[in-house]
Amino acid sequence: MKLTTLALAATCAFAAGCASAPPPATATRGWLAVSANDNKSVLDNGVTKTPAQYGPDTLAVIDMRGPQPRLVAEIEVPATVVGPPFAVAVAADESIALVTSGKRAFNETTLPDNVLSVVDLQASPPRLIQTVYVGAGAAGVSINRQGTLALVANRDEGTVSVLRIKGKAVEHLGKVALGNEKSGPSHVALMPDGKTAYVSRDGDHRVSMLAIDGETVTLAKRDLYAGQRPYAIDLCGGEIGVVGNVGQGNGDEDTVSVIDLQATPPRVIDTISVGQTPEGAVCSPDGRYVAVTAMSGSNKASASPFYRAKGRVVVFRVEGKRLVKHGEADVGNWSQGAVFSPDNRTLLVQNMVQKDIQVFAIDERGVHDTGQRIVLKAGPASIRAAAQ
Repeated sequence: MKLTTLALAATCAFAAGCASAPPPATATRGWLAVSANDNKSVLDNGVTKTPAQYGPDTLAVIDMRGPQPRLVAEIEVPATVVGPPFAVAVAADESIALVTSGKRAFNETTLPDNVLSVVDLQASPPRLIQTVYVGAGAAGVSINRQGTLALVANRDEGTVSVLRIKGKAVEHLGKVALGNEKSGPSHVALMPDGKTAYVSRDGDHRVSMLAIDGETVTLAKRDLYAGQRPYAIDLCGGEIGVVGNVGQGNGDEDTVSVIDLQATPPRVIDTISVGQTPEGAVCSPDGRYVAVTAMSGSNKASASPFYRAKGRVVVFRVEGKRLVKHGEADVGNWSQGAVFSPDNRTLLVQNMVQKDIQVFAIDERGVHDTGQRIVLKAGPASIRAAAQ
């Protein structure tokens, strides 16, 4: 039995209404989605606040197999909405999840933090098994497909943390300095072979390449310039990467850029308008689609001329090394990340204000709201599944 089936069967044992696990739709990994949820941040008419009273942050485990995705566990784990919606990573064998929390609440505000939590996904229920201290403002985190190394972008100190993974144990080995403490490293995306990584830097408007040799990580001395404040970044296999450029938040149309990963050296080859504030940009597991979650003014004050009552998700087909719009749909407010099922038929989108995950169907005609909502105890802020 594969580890995916074991993990889901274990969580199914304690989930309400889950007498038996549904049959696996495929042996492919990635049917287990993990959502990190922030309970200490709320949006009050366009202003992010920390309420005087708030509940714990959580981590939710979602089974995307079967006719409808379903919540099978939600446990207390530190999380934050500050940073791109990649502050959680799932090991390729779905044994553990890593969750960063670069902000902590203090006197109705937030301060930088450096917490990375290790969660055992095979326990029943899943449980927090280790806390590792990385860098200030710990944000986007990725695990290599070999399951031996993880990288964390530390937004408040301009560094990337390097972590060794051995089984379910994680060790902080050190940091790579990017040369500018204000660079705002947001997320680190790893190539499939684990030898190269790309770091989005919204503080100084660039994407930096990292070279990886075993556990040694160094700057590759190659920066790419995608757009204003590159933030979310994901790699569609080894051919292209996509970068969401969140801009200055002043009502202008913001963009997503395409990186040709096969060029020598890699370079930005296209930039497309997607609406205000593309918070998330994610590839489907097979690299055929890209989903962009754009706030579209839904995070602004209602009196703002740039306000829109709903955000939107825009789905693109990948044709060669270009993005072609496939469809779009309305989402909730202050929406964050998205994740595809391995068969590309289901897309989950996080809505912070509504504290739910919206379920979409993808077909040859476009993207369609199924009407299903997965309700959570805290606002969903980051979401990932295991890489294929």
